[in-house]
Amino acid sequence: MKKIIIILFIMAAVSAVKSQDMNTSSDYKTAVGVKVFPGAISVKHFISQNNAVEGLGYFWQYGFRLTGLYEMHNNINGVDGLKWYIGAGAHAGFYNTSYTKDFPSRNGSVEIGIDGVLGLDYKIQGVPLNISFDWQPVFNLVGNTGFDGGWGGLGIRYTF
Repeated sequence: MKKIIIILFIMAAVSAVKSQDMNTSSDYKTAVGVKVFPGAISVKHFISQNNAVEGLGYFWQYGFRLTGLYEMHNNINGVDGLKWYIGAGAHAGFYNTSYTKDFPSRNGSVEIGIDGVLGLDYKIQGVPLNISFDWQPVFNLVGNTGFDGGWGGLGIRYTF
């Protein structure tokens, strides 16, 4: 916990020094942070005005999962900094023996599949923070095959 507080303090200090950067406006180019549920490291980078790529690394007691998404963003009129987005991508999950022990109906320790994403993205004006909320349905093609609608969550990121 102390490391997280120190990192957040350093990021806030850097943003104060670099106040001329675009990260305090209603737009941003790159953002790094966390997504809550089930918990992931998130990196989002805009490759054009309305198109972004996002990488997610989920780490928890059952193993880890890597996800890559391509997202198309559009403004919501009347709210500066608020956008909705939709996109698609893929994931690969690698699970330990605790996973198959606790969930015996699951097929194996590897899952590979395709992802969709639908969400809202808000860049707080005057502060180098971005908040997002999304739903990320997946269809596993390898491992525990089939639909899983339980992914997604609340993202909080530091913007550059």
